[in-house]
Amino acid sequence: MTFLTDVLVTGGIVAKEFVITGHVQAVGYRPFIYRLAHRLAINGWVENRMGQVVIHAEANQQQLDDFQTALIHEAPATARVNIQQVKLVDTRPFADFTIRKSSSDGHEDIRILDDLAVCDDCLAELNDTKSRYYQYPFIACTQCGPRYTVIKHLPYDRVNTSLNSFKLCHACRADYSNPEDRRFHAEAMACAACGPELHFHNKGRIYKSVKALARCVEALQQGLIVAVKGVGGYHLMCDARRDDVVNRLRLRKHRPDKPLAVMLSSTQSSPLNQVIVNDETINTLLDSPVHPLVLIQKPEDSGLAENISPGLDEIGILRPYSPIHHLLIDACGFPLVATSANNSGEPVLTDDRDVEQRLSSIADAFLHHNRPIERPADDPVYRVIHHKPRALRLGRGNAPLEMDLPFSLSRPVLAVGGHMKNSIALAWDNRIVISPHIGDLASLRSQQVFTRVINDIQTLYHTRAERIICDANSSYASSRWARQQALPLTKVFHHHAHAAILAGEYPDIKNWLVFTWDGVGLGEDKTLWGGEALLGNAGHWQRAASMMPFYLPGADKASREPWRSAAALCWQTGTECKQVDAIEGSDLLHQAWQKRLNTHKSSAVGRLFDAAAALINSTNYISYEGQAAMQLEAIAGTGQAEAIALPLYTDEQGCSRTDWTPLLQALMNTSISKQDRAALFHSSLAQSLVAQAIKIREQQGEFSVGLSGGVFQNRILTGLVMDGLSRAGFNACLPGTVPLNDAGLCYGQVIESANI
Repeated sequence: MTFLTDVLVTGGIVAKEFVITGHVQAVGYRPFIYRLAHRLAINGWVENRMGQVVIHAEANQQQLDDFQTALIHEAPATARVNIQQVKLVDTRPFADFTIRKSSSDGHEDIRILDDLAVCDDCLAELNDTKSRYYQYPFIACTQCGPRYTVIKHLPYDRVNTSLNSFKLCHACRADYSNPEDRRFHAEAMACAACGPELHFHNKGRIYKSVKALARCVEALQQGLIVAVKGVGGYHLMCDARRDDVVNRLRLRKHRPDKPLAVMLSSTQSSPLNQVIVNDETINTLLDSPVHPLVLIQKPEDSGLAENISPGLDEIGILRPYSPIHHLLIDACGFPLVATSANNSGEPVLTDDRDVEQRLSSIADAFLHHNRPIERPADDPVYRVIHHKPRALRLGRGNAPLEMDLPFSLSRPVLAVGGHMKNSIALAWDNRIVISPHIGDLASLRSQQVFTRVINDIQTLYHTRAERIICDANSSYASSRWARQQALPLTKVFHHHAHAAILAGEYPDIKNWLVFTWDGVGLGEDKTLWGGEALLGNAGHWQRAASMMPFYLPGADKASREPWRSAAALCWQTGTECKQVDAIEGSDLLHQAWQKRLNTHKSSAVGRLFDAAAALINSTNYISYEGQAAMQLEAIAGTGQAEAIALPLYTDEQGCSRTDWTPLLQALMNTSISKQDRAALFHSSLAQSLVAQAIKIREQQGEFSVGLSGGVFQNRILTGLVMDGLSRAGFNACLPGTVPLNDAGLCYGQVIESANI
C-alpha cells in the first residue's frame, strides 16, 4: 500500500484515487462503497476495471481517513480487500457519488470469486409468503449465488455471465438500481417473472416452474432416482433412508461399494444432526460459506439406508447450498442422496442433453433449469484430521483456489498435476490458481474436460503459460498432453511434488524431512515409490528413509486387487498364506512373479495397507480407489493393540529402511480379532515413521517433519503419527490449505520446479 504524508487541499477538499485489489468483484463491493461514500458525504465515483476497483473520492481529510479505514474493516464478508495504492489527484466538481460503468482498461489483477451458498437473508425471503422471491429457486443477492460457474469473462457484470439472456423485469431493475437495496448491482439476481426456470422431464412429459419442483418432490417421495441440476453440475438424488432405492442406484450406476454423499437439512431431526451439533468443528465447516461435503462419524442409528457407506464408519454429509436444494429437501422432509452425476471418476455433468443421454439408464427423471453452467465445479470434500479440517478435494465454493507464492516467477507456468484426482494450476508473478477437481484422467471425457479447464483458466485470468510442468511418469494422461504442447517442459517426480506442498505452505521452514506415503508414483530410481522420507527443501530432496521394497505382481491390477499385495509380501518373505493360495490363479501369478514378469519393485505404504486389508479383512478385490485402506481404518477404530517394533536397516545407498516382515504373522493370526489386528497395523506403521525420523535426526541434525500423500488422509494413522512426533520433540506439519493427496500435486509441481 502507498501512504500519503502530504495533502493537497483545495478549499478544504482533498481528492484521492484508491486502487483496490483482491476479491473485490462479485461480492457487492461497489454497492458497499457507494453506500459508504454517501454515509460519509464523499463525492466522486467507483469503477470496476480488470481485476481492480478504482475509486475517486473527494472530501475533507478526516472524511477520507474514515473512508480508507472502512474500505477494509467494513467490507462485505465475502470480500478480501487489499488497498494497493492511494494517491492525490486533482479535484473535480462532482456533485454526488456514482457507480461508473465497468471498464476493461487498467492493470489485470484478476480475481475470480467462488460460487457462494445462498445467504440467510435470501433464505428468509425464499420462505416468506409475502416476498416476491417466495419459493423462487434462483434467488440471489450481492452476498450469495453463482459466480465462477456463470462467468464468461471479466469484468464481472451481468452482460459477461450466462444470465445475460435473462433481462431484468421492472421490479428487479428497481432493486438492482436502488442503493439501499441488498440487490444493488447484484449481477446474478432475477425473479420468477424474468429469471431462469425449472424444467422437470419424466417419461416424455415436461413440467415447468412451480409444477416442475412439485413433480420432482413427488418423484423423490415415490422412491425414484432424479438427476438434479444445481450450481456446478448435476447430482443424482434419491431417498437416502431406503435400502431398496439406494441399491437400485448402486446397480444402475455400477457403484457397488463407494460411499454416497447425503444432503441433510439442519432443520431435520435425526441422530446425524445430533452428531453434527455436538461437534463444533464439523458444525462450523458444514455451515461455512463453502458448504462442503464433510466426512463425519456414523452413529449406530443414523436413520439412513445401511448401504450408504458399506464397510465404513463415516458418512459424507453436506448441507443444501442452492435455493433449489433447500426447496427440494424441505418439501421432501427427509435426507437425500446427492452423489455427483457422472461416470465413476469423471467430471460432473453440466449439460441438459448430455445428462439425459449419458444417464438415461440410471435416472428415472430429470430436473433441469435453463441457466447455463459455463464450467463444471463438483462439491469440495473435507475431513477433520488431527483436530483440523483438511481439504481432500477442491471444488464448488472454494476453487479456483488463489494463493500467494513464496517467490515471484519470471514467466507464467502451467502445472498439469497427476493422473488420479487431477487438478491443474496456473501460476504467474507471485500468484497461483488451482482449478476445481477434474477427476481421474482414464476416460476420454475426463481428458476433454482437463483440456477445456486448462484453456478456460488461462482465458479467465488473461494469462498464457510459457512453460508446462508435469509428472515424471510419462504414462500419465496429463504428462502425455504436456509433451504434445509446443512449450518448454519440466518434469517433476511425484513424491518431490508431494513434499514441495509443505515447502510452499510453510516457506519459513528451510529444512524438512517430509514423509510422502501414498499408493505408487515413479521414483528417481525408476521404481514405484510410496513410502519415502525426503530430506531437504523444494528442488533439493534426498531420499533419507523408505520401506523395505517388494515386488508387486500384475502392474495396474495390483491397485484393484489387494490380495496381490498380500501375495507379494508373503512370497518375498517365504511366508505361507492359505488365504492367498486359495485364490484362483494365484499359482500361475506366483510363477510369473518368480520370473519378474509384469512385476514392479515398490516401497509404497498404500500397497502395504492393501496387503493388510486382504490378510485381516479378506478384502481381495475393490471397486473404488482406496476402498481397502478405508475399510481397514474403519475396523481399526474399535480395536486396541500394542505396536510391533519394526527393524530399521541401512541399504547400500545409505537409505534407512523399515522391515515390515514382523507384521505378517500378526496380521494373519486369527486368534486376534480383526479390530485389534487392524489397530496393531496402524500403530506399528506410525511407530515406524517416528523411529525413522529419530534415526535421521541423529544423523543429520534438526529439521521439521511434514506429512504428505494420500495415506495421510487416514485419520487414525495421522493422529498417531502426529502425537508420536510431538512426544519425540519434532515440529510436525500437515498441509493446511492444499489437499495432501494427488489433488494437490499441481501446487507442489509449481513449488518444486521453481527451485530446481
